[in-house]
Amino acid sequence: MAEPSSSSSLSSKKRSRSPNNNDEHSQGRDQICSSLEDNLTFNDTMIALQLMRTQFPKLEKVVVQPFILQSQLYSSVKDRTQVDRDLESFKKDKMLRIFKLSSGQDDHAIMFMDDYLKQVAFSIKRSGGKDQDGSEVFEWFEKYVVSSKLDVSINQLELCSLLSRGGDVTDKHITLLMNAGLLTRQLIDPNIYWFAIPRIGPILKGLSQVCAP
Repeated sequence: MAEPSSSSSLSSKKRSRSPNNNDEHSQGRDQICSSLEDNLTFNDTMIALQLMRTQFPKLEKVVVQPFILQSQLYSSVKDRTQVDRDLESFKKDKMLRIFKLSSGQDDHAIMFMDDYLKQVAFSIKRSGGKDQDGSEVFEWFEKYVVSSKLDVSINQLELCSLLSRGGDVTDKHITLLMNAGLLTRQLIDPNIYWFAIPRIGPILKGLSQVCAP
């Protein structure tokens, strides 16, 4: 008679553990689903960026690498909070840069880092190349500023500090960067510079019209 009792006891113990096991499995499924949702949102943002990049309008005699308006990204991806988180993550990973528009619009432009570096190279060439006096600042800018300062703006003290890693910085160096369209001075505070996308003006209006929802 002891054996059935023992078997019954074991069966009872197994049954008593079953709800807990179900809870654990349920929690595991919830965690997996949550992770999948996070990944889907992440993909939504990147897919939207890539799609808008391919739809970037082209104008004759205007050489500008593709960029995306942040307002248009918000209209394509429903979760604006998640979009902001994704953009911040992409920015920290140096996948893209974000620029404050100086056109009077309360908006930002987003450009993939590879495209931005191409735009920088083209703008340097167009402004006189690296044969002009003081042109070493372009190398300093690419090497020490672009790679370490990811915000939309930079103050003059920090800018000079980063550039000075390459050599002695003068006002002429800053002027060359501004003439190339890589920096614009903030009107309210002349000690603050915005990072800029050179030659963005002619295409900005067209982009707003093409991408409008």
